[in-house]
Amino acid sequence: MDRKMANRKLIRLSQLKSKLATENLEETDWVTFGVIIKKVTPQSANNGRTFSIWRLNDLRDLNQYVSLFLFGDVHKEHWKTDQGTV
Repeated sequence: MDRKMANRKLIRLSQLKSKLATENLEETDWVTFGVIIKKVTPQSANNGRTFSIWRLNDLRDLNQYVSLFLFGDVHKEHWKTDQGTV
């Protein structure tokens, strides 16, 4: 993990919104980690394609989360991922 994180900045998921507002992250190599705290049953878009929605959280502040929408091949490959997975 140390090798993978070398020269990268860790931003907690619960801090992401404030960091995006105050820092220019486009010029920074950064990573974040999240736990799937909620999965919505797969839904169909207007075009008939199925997608999933996950809520991700860093377990620091359960009121702060990011909604991740999974479409196409990503949805097909990962829609069965269990809640609680990092």
